[in-house]
Amino acid sequence: MNKSLLLALPLLAAAPILAQSGAPQLPGVVDPSRVAAGTYAVDNHHAQIRWTVNHFGFNDYFGIFGQPTGSLTIDPAKPNDAQVSITIPVTELATSHGDLTKHMMTADFLDAAKYPTATFVSTKVEAKGNKAKITGNLTLLGVTKPVVLDAEFTGAGANPMSKKATIGFHGSTTLKRSDWGMAKYVPLVGDDVKIDISIAFEK
Repeated sequence: MNKSLLLALPLLAAAPILAQSGAPQLPGVVDPSRVAAGTYAVDNHHAQIRWTVNHFGFNDYFGIFGQPTGSLTIDPAKPNDAQVSITIPVTELATSHGDLTKHMMTADFLDAAKYPTATFVSTKVEAKGNKAKITGNLTLLGVTKPVVLDAEFTGAGANPMSKKATIGFHGSTTLKRSDWGMAKYVPLVGDDVKIDISIAFEK
């Protein structure tokens, strides 16, 4: 028998099994019926808050805050009653350059020695399908002002690693940093700061 045919026989035999099993299924699915009512904690190993700001009109700078903590209380039957509270350790900042990260920690920007955390606490949720507008108070540099997040439900299910029920969301908004007293170098370094949030909660 042809050697090539001999080598192909195991693959041919396995083909029906592979066809039946199909591609592996993702644990998280955009299905609200998978969301159980209760209070969830931030999965801070899989939560990131990215900011983008324009630099001198040339290009954009990016940075990411990691290790946020907090909670989400939710009942899928009453999504508008959901409550979320997040604490962001501003020292958990990553940028592309060590000197930039150090500068961001100074009083020119985050003043991390004096204000080591920022917080967001929701005050109102307006849900529509898998999306919602979340109004809340952002406290940064000791100043508290309202902001509105555009949020989207991105998946729910059991995390195969932690074995915990997990819910994922994406959120975004744009802030004027000068509203919180961070006006250094405006307008050369942009006042508008775009915020993108990728976050998971678990229980």
